[in-house]
Order: sequence, then structure tokens, then C-alpha cells
Amino acid sequence: MPRNALYAATVLVLAVAAAVVSFSNGNWYGVIWVLMACVASNITWYYLRKDRIERRAAAAAAAPAQRG
Repeated sequence: MPRNALYAATVLVLAVAAAVVSFSNGNWYGVIWVLMACVASNITWYYLRKDRIERRAAAAAAAPAQRG
């Protein structure tokens, strides 16, 4: 897992936990934590997808070199 995706996933888990605590205390600031979790989720998926595409491109570039 790419390092940036791991950091974003950590922020996602912490933001969800903060939202749960905030809402359980009756505080509406939990909405901000939910929005932060949404952004962190998108960042996580972006870096995971980027890493997967880069790995496939590297494998495709190495495959013809092995054949010839």
C-alpha cells in the first residue's frame, strides 16, 4: 500500500471516530468530521488506484523485454 494512501486511511479512521464521539456528545461539529472523512476516503482511493495503474504499466513495459 502506498504511503500516502496509508496516511489518508489513518486520517479517515480517526475522522470517523471523531465524528462518532462528537455526535454521541450531541455536538453538530461531527458534520465537519464526516466531510473530512469523505475527503480522506477519496484521497485514499486516488493513491491506491494510481499505484495499481503504475504497477500495471511497469509490468506491461517489462513483459516485452522478457520475450525478446
